[in-house]
Amino acid sequence: MFEMISKCCDTKARCGILELPHGRVETPVFMPVGTVGAIKALTQEDMENLGTQILLGNTYHLFLRPGMEVIKHFGGLHNFIKWPHPILTDSGGFQIFSLSKLNKMKEEGAFFQSHIDGQRFCLTPELAVEIQEILGADIHMVLDQCIGYPAEQQAAEIAMERSLRWAKRCRVAKKKEHLNQFGIVQGGMYENLRQRSCEGLVDIGFEGYAIGGLSVGEPKGEMLAMIDVSCEKLPLEKPRYLMGVGTPLDIIEAVSRGIDMFDCVMPTRNGRNGTLFTSRGKVNIKNLKYRLDDSSLDSECPCYTCRTFSKAYLRHLFMSRELVSHRLLSLHNVTYYLGLLTKIRENIQNGTFKHLLEHHRKLWGSSES
Repeated sequence: MFEMISKCCDTKARCGILELPHGRVETPVFMPVGTVGAIKALTQEDMENLGTQILLGNTYHLFLRPGMEVIKHFGGLHNFIKWPHPILTDSGGFQIFSLSKLNKMKEEGAFFQSHIDGQRFCLTPELAVEIQEILGADIHMVLDQCIGYPAEQQAAEIAMERSLRWAKRCRVAKKKEHLNQFGIVQGGMYENLRQRSCEGLVDIGFEGYAIGGLSVGEPKGEMLAMIDVSCEKLPLEKPRYLMGVGTPLDIIEAVSRGIDMFDCVMPTRNGRNGTLFTSRGKVNIKNLKYRLDDSSLDSECPCYTCRTFSKAYLRHLFMSRELVSHRLLSLHNVTYYLGLLTKIRENIQNGTFKHLLEHHRKLWGSSES
């Protein structure tokens, strides 16, 4: 499934190939988030044109709407959304955290009340696997319990141990051998708990491993420390996925620590809110200084938005609340993220990754703070 093809001699950064049922993926890779089977404000044609290798969907949301009857009718998520390339699906574990007011935790699973129609159901590890196999995701995640920050060690340990028990149940429930299942490391900001989680997951044995429970409000230093601890315990020959992270600097720092896969809503969410990532740092298109600015958003960006429109026009669209501004700004941000990962892969293979890392530390060190 995973073959490492190049690595950086100065850091732990590496390039690899993921062979998946719906195609080959070059790593490190960024996965745009299509929670309900669509990237907000963008189309599948856009994603094809941008060279997107793999999309992310969500078990909880797709289970509620359109529902498994619809997905089964179309023979899986790929055919339903007309995306012929790989898809990874999250198990719904993050919704246990983000929708905590709508669920109650028990050993059996998470008892939810739907945020759509009030329907009550229990998301168990077994059901999470069943849904994801119906979706036909090339990679699907085990059900886990994510906790917020800060968290007492006892609470983090309870959630980590439950996540391990659920991971075992997910592995037993897995029926489709050609699909890949990833375990998820938990343990809050506690080194010993992260180590125990990694060891337990490796003992179970998965096709890859994800690091969860980060980017939940903790300081950057603690996040990076937990990535280091986890990567030290995870097998080199398996892919590593950092869930829900993050900013451009977060991504390149994580790559330098041995991470292969990323997802985050930031490119599209920030685009819809008027914040753009560029080769010169962040741009807030709402700023009055762009009212008469006839320059492009980013002269180094090849996207349609940057090739065609001025900052002044983009600001006008955004301030006028024109829906097309969501599309144009999201298109740019996704292009930036995918381009960043392409540069990362090229620099690892060329032996210049350390220089790229230092450049981005200088570029984003102040603008992300």
